[in-house]
Amino acid sequence: MPIDMITAGSAGTWMLGDLTVNRIGFGAMRLTHNGSAASDRDRVIGVLRRAVELGVNHIDTAAFYFSPLRSANELINTALSPYADDLVITTKVGPGRDPSGEWLPLARPDQLRGQVEENLRQLGRDHLDVVNLRQHGLDSVAEHFGALADLRDAGLIRHLGLANIRPHHLAQAQAIAPVVCVQNPYGVDTRRMHDQFVRTCGEQGVAFVPFFAIAGDGREAGGVATNEAVEVIARTHGVTPAQVRIAWTLSRGPHLLAIPGTGNPDHLVENVAAGALRLSPEELATLE
Repeated sequence: MPIDMITAGSAGTWMLGDLTVNRIGFGAMRLTHNGSAASDRDRVIGVLRRAVELGVNHIDTAAFYFSPLRSANELINTALSPYADDLVITTKVGPGRDPSGEWLPLARPDQLRGQVEENLRQLGRDHLDVVNLRQHGLDSVAEHFGALADLRDAGLIRHLGLANIRPHHLAQAQAIAPVVCVQNPYGVDTRRMHDQFVRTCGEQGVAFVPFFAIAGDGREAGGVATNEAVEVIARTHGVTPAQVRIAWTLSRGPHLLAIPGTGNPDHLVENVAAGALRLSPEELATLE
C-alpha cells in the first residue's frame, strides 16, 4: 500500500473515557515554529487538515503553545472548525506564559478555571474533551486536580488527565476523579526508569501518552535523537528512525498513544504510516 494511503487507524484504537481515538495522534507544539523561525501559516493549516484526512482524531495542544506570530490553538480552530464529531482535542493547564512568552509560575488551583476558559476561547468550543494537569514541583496534585474535577462537574471539561507526573500523583488524582491519560516523557532511550509505571497505567486502564518520544533528549529543539540500534532497524525496513521510534512506542502496550508533531506534510504521512510498522521480537529485544 502506498505510504500516503496508510491511515491512523492502522495502529488500532483506545478509549479515553467514552471517547474512541486512533492510537496515532498529533501533537501541536511544533505548529508555531520551524526551528528558530515562525512556521508557514498556510502550510501548517494544511498539515492539520491532512492529518484529519489520514484518520487522526486525537490532537494534543495547549494555550501556552505559541510563538510571537502563531498560536497552536488558533491554528487548530482555523484549520478544523467546525470540528468533526469524533475529533478529540486534549489540552493542558498548569503552566502559563505572559503575552511576551515568558513563563509564569505554576497556576494556583483557583487560577485553573481561567486557563480552561482561555483554551475554550482559543479553540472556539463550549467544552474541552480532555484536560491534563501538567504539574511541576508539587508533592501533591490533589488540590489542583480537585479544582479541575469541579470544572468537569460544571460541564466545562469532559475527562481529566495528568502530565509530567511522578507515580504517586496518579493515585492522588484517582482518589478524586477518574484519570483517562498520563502524559510523561518516555521513549526508546528516554526515561526508561518509568517502564513499570507505564505498565501500571495499562493495568489500570489509563492511557500513557509519551512526549518527546521522537526527539528524545533533544526535546523542544526538534529533530530525532540518534541511536545506532534504531537506525539499523530503520534501514532494514526502509523507514525513518522516527517511524521506528513511533512503532516502538506503540509496541509497549495497547494503552500507549503516540502524538508525534510536525509542520512538515511529508513527515506527517511518515508518522501516520508508522502505525502499520510491526517490529519483530528480535528487533524489540535489540532495542531493549
